[in-house]
Amino acid sequence: MSRRFIVGGNWKMNGDKDKITEIVSNLMRGPLDPNAEVVIGVPSIYLAYVKSIMPDNISVAAQNCWKVPNGAFTGEVSPAMILDVGGEWVILGHSERRTIFNEKDDLIAEKVAHALDTGLNVIACIGESLEERESGKTEEVVFRQIKALLPAIADNWENVVLAYEPVWAIGTGKTATPQQAQDVHASLRHWLALNVSPDVAQNVRIQYGGSVTAANAKELAACSDIDGFLVGGASLKPEFIDIVNASQ
Repeated sequence: MSRRFIVGGNWKMNGDKDKITEIVSNLMRGPLDPNAEVVIGVPSIYLAYVKSIMPDNISVAAQNCWKVPNGAFTGEVSPAMILDVGGEWVILGHSERRTIFNEKDDLIAEKVAHALDTGLNVIACIGESLEERESGKTEEVVFRQIKALLPAIADNWENVVLAYEPVWAIGTGKTATPQQAQDVHASLRHWLALNVSPDVAQNVRIQYGGSVTAANAKELAACSDIDGFLVGGASLKPEFIDIVNASQ
């Protein structure tokens, strides 16, 4: 497969300098699959510190950003600020931003557009709730979410990774079966082929996120349309190494 396997670690609102130093030391010991791309999403207050101690083969991401370069937006950070301290990526549209902070499709699209225009790479998250899955609305929801991103991404697909994260499988210990995950990833790729281009559909990387662990990573990684993972809690643990290496 020509698409490079990519694993994102999302620390969420966790860590202090001691814990971060421990995590980074573990990553440096590895060994990490040299064919896998690794991106670590850290709390914005630690971006500069993490960048200063992270090895060059691991990229650093912010977990969120705002939609304009500066201004009276107390508590927010801009893509320009992320770049200024060495960040290369940003995670946008995460289910926790959508549900806890009530971010809508149009706002997420505005953030994606500005982040890309500023020069950041974007992990753009989509996914359905348990109620939506049980109502048979999985494809309706994820297609709506990705459709909202199309004008924002425009011709910048090479700088975007999609992350399919079923909300019901995040932090719950529940995981979509490999077949469930593969089916949605394949449906997304088919939708992109019809609505964007076959080339984009073939080349865009689509991660799976939702209670990924060392125990289930290899089986998920074996699916033809799963190009990596966006990992939450397990990215704080030594088993993250095994998840990065799951495609070997």
